Amino acid sequence: WCPRAIIYDPLKAGSIDGTDSQPHDRAIMRAQNADYKPNKNVKGDPECTIFVARLHPKTTVRHLKEVFSRFGDIVRCRVVEDLVTGRSRGYAFVEFTSSTSALMAYKRGNKTIIDGSEVFVDMECERLLPGWVPRRLGGGFNGKKESGQLRFGGRERPFRKPIKLLSKKELIISLSDKLYKPKDQILKESSVIAARFSEISKR
Repeated sequence: WCPRAIIYDPLKAGSIDGTDSQPHDRAIMRAQNADYKPNKNVKGDPECTIFVARLHPKTTVRHLKEVFSRFGDIVRCRVVEDLVTGRSRGYAFVEFTSSTSALMAYKRGNKTIIDGSEVFVDMECERLLPGWVPRRLGGGFNGKKESGQLRFGGRERPFRKPIKLLSKKELIISLSDKLYKPKDQILKESSVIAARFSEISKR
């Protein structure tokens, strides 16, 4: 078990503990069927690049450089803009001269307040995470609860550890310790309850 996704699987990303065997929303199915390939025209070293999201609409490249240059020398910085309106889409990519600087920015730059907005910082996933599918195709990470399309395995919403189901023997021992009852008595009582439920279900 690992809290972070090592390989991106849309089905697992849609599950809080990464154990779902069936998609629970249409977006997951869309992500599973997506034939997405990383943009070959993207420049720079992905190991030295961070992803910065939740930017204020007015945040500029210049201001981003001022904020993140404290972690190291910056090669390039790009605020992603809408192709039609030219307005910021609220996220950017910052490439440093070294992976050490990028890692430092990842660790210390998250939740920095820039122009009144608390930003989210992660490493670039598109070229680093095998199988990556972006949010617009039903993949990605995080998301809002009200959308019903949360994605897990990322920095903000890591996978939860799967619940271990106890065997009958382990359950009896556990109950015996908690209720201070002999194991034989608990076994007898549980058998009576099980028989009673079975009888009710047949009615």
